[in-house]
Formats: sequence, C-alpha cells, structure tokens
Amino acid sequence: MASQRDIRRRIGAVRNIKQITRAMQFVAASKLKRAQDATLASRPYRDMVDEVIADLAAVLDAETHPLLARREAGTRLFVVITTDRGLCGPLNTNTVRFALKEILDHEGPVRVVTVGRKGRDALRRARVPLEAHFAGFGDRPAFADVTPLTRLVTDDFLAATYARIDLVYPTFVSTLVQRPVLEQVLPILPAADTDGIPGNQFIFEPNPATVLRQLLPRYVATRVYQAVLETTASEMSSKMVAMKNATENAEELIEDLTLSYNKVRQANITREMIEIASGAQVR
Repeated sequence: MASQRDIRRRIGAVRNIKQITRAMQFVAASKLKRAQDATLASRPYRDMVDEVIADLAAVLDAETHPLLARREAGTRLFVVITTDRGLCGPLNTNTVRFALKEILDHEGPVRVVTVGRKGRDALRRARVPLEAHFAGFGDRPAFADVTPLTRLVTDDFLAATYARIDLVYPTFVSTLVQRPVLEQVLPILPAADTDGIPGNQFIFEPNPATVLRQLLPRYVATRVYQAVLETTASEMSSKMVAMKNATENAEELIEDLTLSYNKVRQANITREMIEIASGAQVR
C-alpha cells in the first residue's frame, strides 16, 4: 500500500494536470467560436460558386478548360489535412484511418500530400509515399495561406501528373461531431443543374468561356480553403471536448486518491493507537 506521502504527491501532480487541462479547455473554447464562425460564413460563398459552375456547365463542355478534363487512367493524389498538434481526441486518428482505407481501396498508383504534422507522421509510419508536406496554417488561416498548396495541385493536374485529386479532411458538423470526408477537387465536377438551379440563369460578360477560365482556379482555391477552415473548427471543438473530459477525469482521480489517503491515514492512526495501548499494558 502506498504511503501518505506518495498519495499526497500524486494528488498534487493530478491537481497540476487538472489546472493545465482546464486552461487548455478554456483556450480551445475561445478559439472555437472564431473558427466556427469563419467556417459557417464561408460555406454560402462555396455554395454560390458551385451554383455558378453548374450554370456554366449548362452551356459549356469539358473541353473548354483543362481543369475539367477527365482522364480514365493515371495516378491519384490524396491531399490529407490534419492538425499540427495533438490533444484533440480521436480527430486525427479517424481522419488518417479514413484516408488509409481510401488509399488501400484504390487499385492504381497513389501519391499523398499532407497538411499538418500529425497526418504526415501517421502516414509515414504506414509507409505511404508522400509527394509533399505543408505545415498547418495555424488558428487563423487566411485565404492567401492556401495559395502554395492550390498552385501545386493545380499545376500538377494541368501537367497531367495526376488523373484525379481528392481532399481528405474532417468536416465540422457540431461541437461533438466531426466527420472525415473525401471530396474530389480535380477534375472539377460541376454540380447537377437541379434543385432549383435553372440553366442560364446568369448573364456572363464578356462570355461564359472567359468567366470559366477566371473562375475555375478560384474555385479550386475555395475548396482547399474551406477544407482548411473545416479542419480548424474541428480541431478546436475536438480539443475542447477532450480537455473537458480530461479535467473531469482528473477530478474523479483526485477524489479516489483523497479517499485512499484518508484510509491510509486512518489505518496509521489506528495502528499507532494500538501500539500505544499495547505499550501501556506491558508497563
């Protein structure tokens, strides 16, 4: 049985950990609101770009722009987006597991570009060939931050290095739910002209082909930026929940250790009283 001193030391250590996890919980909660607002605010813009692309697709074909070109065979590129830091629950593990399943299910050649240190390390351990790596974009990602990544994947697709490029990232559903998804970004697949989106509802100046040439690179960058925002919001929400659970577990552990401490203390007092009584009887 542990001594009173050992139990006191453990209680002190757990209390220190509890203070750290509680502080990290509050920090993640404060950052979550900003990340959540940015993610939700950017979704209507992405949806509107989809609507414009769908309308352009009603009057143009895939030969109008090389980013619309579909290739039957070739290398497939996965852009796996995770976080740089841990302590965010199963978020990165679920995303990497989801990406590995998609990679293993694909029969052709595969390459991977990682964003975030956690995904890079996990895929390296799984011996997945990495084409490039980008560090995370921080707690406040800007649209300009994704420009190098967007330019890399766009240039490689235009050079016919890859036949298809997919994004794998955790999408923000709610504070308690973050779900990994796979989204094809190249070649661009215009949404079907349905659900209340009639064809030719916009007037394009000077002409649809020129608008398409300017819009498609922006569309790719928007998709990548939205994935980064979703990952940031997922990270903060998952970290807040994980630190909240860690704080509650520390409180329960402190209660258990305090109970054990009181039992040991009571046993020591009883033993000392018995020794005193025994000594008095001997005299």
